[in-house]
Amino acid sequence: MKRTSVELADGRELVYFDEREDADRSVPDRRDLPPPPPASELRYDPLVDEWVAVAAHRQTRTFLPPTDQCPLCPSTPDRSTEIPAYDYDVAVFENRFPSFSDRLVDLPAELTPFSPVRPGRGRCEVVCFTADHNASFAALSPARVRTVLEAWADRTSYMSGLPGVEQVFCFENRGVEIGVTLHHPHGQIYAYPFVTPKGRAMLGAARAHAERTGGANLYADVLAAERAAKVRVVAANEHWTAYVPAASRWPFEVQVAPHRVVPDIPALNDAERDAFGPLYLDVLRRFDALFDKPMPYISAWHQAPVRDGRELAHLHLQVFSIRRAADKLKYLAGSESAMGVFINDVAPEQAAARLREV
Repeated sequence: MKRTSVELADGRELVYFDEREDADRSVPDRRDLPPPPPASELRYDPLVDEWVAVAAHRQTRTFLPPTDQCPLCPSTPDRSTEIPAYDYDVAVFENRFPSFSDRLVDLPAELTPFSPVRPGRGRCEVVCFTADHNASFAALSPARVRTVLEAWADRTSYMSGLPGVEQVFCFENRGVEIGVTLHHPHGQIYAYPFVTPKGRAMLGAARAHAERTGGANLYADVLAAERAAKVRVVAANEHWTAYVPAASRWPFEVQVAPHRVVPDIPALNDAERDAFGPLYLDVLRRFDALFDKPMPYISAWHQAPVRDGRELAHLHLQVFSIRRAADKLKYLAGSESAMGVFINDVAPEQAAARLREV
């Protein structure tokens, strides 16, 4: 794989990950762009002990442009996009409308004695999986998935070393039902300046389990139990298992986990990286076959925080959909949105059986 870093017209970084060593990435960004926006504000909510990012500049971000105006397609001699090259394999660049960045500005120390404020230090990147606007992740080859995995590993390592970053999150949103604003196959990476609420909750549960059991890894024990039970396993190979969690919150939810305990994507070895693509593609294609149409989903990598509790974590990928039937979506209504209590309309065992059958 060939890795090439270039600078866009406004100073943002773009990194090409090419499957050919002779790929030429010398085409410059010909656009005249304004400077990138400053970092967002982080405002503390004392009632739930969480930070909220306020990024008002994101109101102007690109929203569902026509295909011929897609900013993630390769450039052409007549039109320049976010990708200067006329073709590419995988490209990663700093988001033009980031939720977090290193372009800090002075902020007040607090809004009230209970509401401190600080800059939204961090980084947000866009990962373009293919130059083909009409493709999807499920349509990629295993070799291309391996390239994407290398990009995730590269960017996770880089972003984990940035000042103030505490957790790195790689994810993909697919489908207008989920809320995507660009149709081109792509994902994102967020480098947060704090451990996320979900990350803190998972570390807390893992820490309590380790204390009860003399050091056992909670996720590894849960994975072993699911592999033994078999009823919720959707697919597996030598290095990975895909299963529906026993307490899944979403109508169709699968977690894809390596059998070996590793904290993050960079820690995967070559055999694990090779084995991931075929299994994950199988899961995504089952999702699309379930209702015989593209399934909207969120695909989320749960990685260890940069510093806190890395020995407690176990890398895994969570992919889930809000579609509960061919013509029905699950909306986060009162109980889910206000109280955080999920009520699932589909039994996990039934979901696993249906995914195995398609």
